[in-house]
Amino acid sequence: MIRTAILGASGYVGGELLRLLAAHPRSAPAKLFADTKSGQPVAAVHPHLAARYSDSVFERFDGDLGGIDLVFAALPHGHSQSIAPDILASGIPFVDLGADFRLDDAVTYERWYGDAHRAAELLGSFVYGIPELNRDPIRGARAVAAAGCYATAAILALKPLVDAGLIRPDGIIVDAASGVSGAGREATEATAFSTVDGSFAGYGLLNHRHTAEMEMALGGTVLFTPHLAPMTRGILATCYAQANSPCDPLEALGVAYAGEPFVHVDETSPATKWVAGSNGARITARYDERTGKVVVLSAIDNLGKGAAGQMIQCANLMLGLDEAAGLSSIGVYP
Repeated sequence: MIRTAILGASGYVGGELLRLLAAHPRSAPAKLFADTKSGQPVAAVHPHLAARYSDSVFERFDGDLGGIDLVFAALPHGHSQSIAPDILASGIPFVDLGADFRLDDAVTYERWYGDAHRAAELLGSFVYGIPELNRDPIRGARAVAAAGCYATAAILALKPLVDAGLIRPDGIIVDAASGVSGAGREATEATAFSTVDGSFAGYGLLNHRHTAEMEMALGGTVLFTPHLAPMTRGILATCYAQANSPCDPLEALGVAYAGEPFVHVDETSPATKWVAGSNGARITARYDERTGKVVVLSAIDNLGKGAAGQMIQCANLMLGLDEAAGLSSIGVYP
């Protein structure tokens, strides 16, 4: 059994990692780190996991990874820069969900995140973690930076069309809505029930940080506007791009993702509920003759394919396991 450590195990993504790993045939949590919840039982913080983790307690991370075969980090951006050097030096496979090592260079990181990168020399050590588009580099990699949730939805929708030359990479527009769990577990006025319920609002206008990932992957310019939707989990991204000529984007996406275990392409406009609790992605697309534009819709679970599920998918590839081990493309409905 692969002994796994989770840093940030008390958060929503940490809880989702624990839920998914409970059904993993080859990997099991061995050390659960959560500094703010240190000493507390997992069952008290994640009551839905009590039946599986009744004896588990969160620990404070002191750098000790003895006996560990795999590290997952689900920490806020900036935190991984201080721990990555030691983890990489240990040779333990490392999947990081933070934004610290997703981008290609320190200048771009500082532009979008506002702080100088403290471990810029390690940026080239991480592989960008969207398996459907980067599978071979992820296989055998020692460090993977799992993609952001919004970025995953948009890149899955658009990258095959850019690569096929069907759409222009410049001037892409991405409008996406996410469930409240995307903001993390800590309660704030902006994510309180009375604020979110019955409301729909945009935020991060012009400067949301996932824009950088989209532009890096697509090789062009993206205007991205995220929205907060009154739901717990899920992302729906509606993406617009100028077509280079009349085309069939739905057919192109179907060909690109043929045989993929987690990406389903068809004519139906997707809903977030169809992928809730899964590692699945549902995509559809149209070419509009009137405007000469392509519209692509992509639905994922922000905690699944947008976070914990994708982390496990990457780890499975890194360790030579069945890529789908412990994961499902089937959502929980209704």
